[in-house]
Amino acid sequence: MNGNLENIVTVIRYIEEHLTEKMNLDLIAGAVGYSKYHLHRMFLSTVGLSIHDYVKRRQLTEAAKLLVFSDKPILEISLLAGYESQQAFTNIFRQMYKKSPNEYRMEEEFYPLQLRFELEKYMEQVFSWDNRNDMKEKICFAKEEDIPLWMDLVCLIVDGYPHLDEKEYRKVLRDCIQEKRALILKRDGLAAAVMILNYDTGCIDFFGVHPLFRKNGIAKLFLDKVMNELLPDTEISITTFREGDKADTGYRKAYQALGFAEAELLVEFGYPTQRMVLTPDQQMVPAPTGGQTDE
Repeated sequence: MNGNLENIVTVIRYIEEHLTEKMNLDLIAGAVGYSKYHLHRMFLSTVGLSIHDYVKRRQLTEAAKLLVFSDKPILEISLLAGYESQQAFTNIFRQMYKKSPNEYRMEEEFYPLQLRFELEKYMEQVFSWDNRNDMKEKICFAKEEDIPLWMDLVCLIVDGYPHLDEKEYRKVLRDCIQEKRALILKRDGLAAAVMILNYDTGCIDFFGVHPLFRKNGIAKLFLDKVMNELLPDTEISITTFREGDKADTGYRKAYQALGFAEAELLVEFGYPTQRMVLTPDQQMVPAPTGGQTDE
């Protein structure tokens, strides 16, 4: 895995240095000297996103930042985001952010689609966990000192949580830790997975698994703990992207693979979502291993 991480770090560094240019898999593979087919598989397996999706989301995130924190014309921002026309940029921006660039600018509230995927800190770590009982036993309530590790994970999986306000999230997280509603699984100084529960409603308010641990079945272990120990005989719910949402990188499919069924359509923070439910008698199966898996 560490060899792959070194390669992905090189690829991400190249992408970040060329965010204002039009990029595709062929160009990136040629620049870093890898087979495009090998690079595609390696990047998807490590990051949980295709290179195309990662580049698009990073460029749109930087464009959104310019919309809020600069007075550059939208046409100039469109070109800096790698688009040949303002209309093309507006179309994809609306698909991902659910509003036009001009509407986003007028609201003056920046939030990212995708932050830079930081992997350097994980170079010396091992991302396999052979003992499932050991994994399950180490799922525990988070403490104040776990907040930095927790937030590192949040920054990696921000693609699954539209409209995430980091400052507000930290405040809520501290309250959840005090109320014993925040669960964490740690490994080698990092958060492998985190979850925030609402005991009154049976809702999972936040659920994230580190991309490098998504093949370990951790999501199912968390759900087993919730349904067998913390909220037995209770319907569990979570909200995620609606069907067909272009911003969804695979979360909806992963929840369905874990046994969640569709429920009512919602709008949260102005964003269209859907509630998914898991009843005690529903069979949970491991999530698929491709793309976003254990989220």
